[in-house]
Amino acid sequence: MAVFETLKVGVEIDVATISLNRPEIRNAFNEVMIAEVTNAFTGLEKDEAVRVILLKGEGKAFCAGADLNWMRSVAGYSFQQNYEESYKLSRCFYSIYNSTKPTIAVVHGAAIGGANGLLAACDIALCDTDTVFSLSEVKIGIVPACISPYVIKRVGEYGARELMLTGRRINGTEAEHYRLVNKSLNNSELQDYLSSMVDLLKTSGPKAIAHCKNLINEVSNNITLDEALSYTAHMIAEIRASEEGQEGMAAFLEKRPPRWVK
Repeated sequence: MAVFETLKVGVEIDVATISLNRPEIRNAFNEVMIAEVTNAFTGLEKDEAVRVILLKGEGKAFCAGADLNWMRSVAGYSFQQNYEESYKLSRCFYSIYNSTKPTIAVVHGAAIGGANGLLAACDIALCDTDTVFSLSEVKIGIVPACISPYVIKRVGEYGARELMLTGRRINGTEAEHYRLVNKSLNNSELQDYLSSMVDLLKTSGPKAIAHCKNLINEVSNNITLDEALSYTAHMIAEIRASEEGQEGMAAFLEKRPPRWVK
């Protein structure tokens, strides 16, 4: 496994954990962390043994947004340099969103600015009720551009308008209300809920999950309702005939667990 400067990455049996690891500055991200998060997700994508990917933060906070020192250097960039740096950030969020494996963000402490792109790009986001969230970019005269596709998908247009235009701080309970996270729980309940969610995901066919994620992506983003007629019929016909599909249906009819359930 690759050695990272700003992350801790480990695999326990079939669950991978990517931990943002700059706790001294509340896991604020810079160009190194952006590249390493992209590389970590891309690398785990190729590991067939990994069934679920968790994204966490070390120390007191999930992520405090952009590193101030990095922002100072970016402020002096030319337009082209800014574009190239911002494109890398967009690619980072896309690598999370586009993973074929189920991804869960586990958020605590704070998720400020671009941190919300990290959690919003995951399939599922859980948080401690005391977590502070803020889409604060407008407060310093910029906009939450690179994270916007994922945040808007999660909270919808008008929820995004309120959170992005005001930049106000909300807690975990409010974040669940806005659907920025799927579930907000007390710290004592969070780990048990996470464990049950991971166990539930692991009872599903690994290839079925990958195809299902692709199905959601295509139907949500790329095809019309008319095009979905043929696309969805073709997909289910292909999956039913696959080795995993045949095993899953046989296990159901024979009233036994499928082979991928340990």
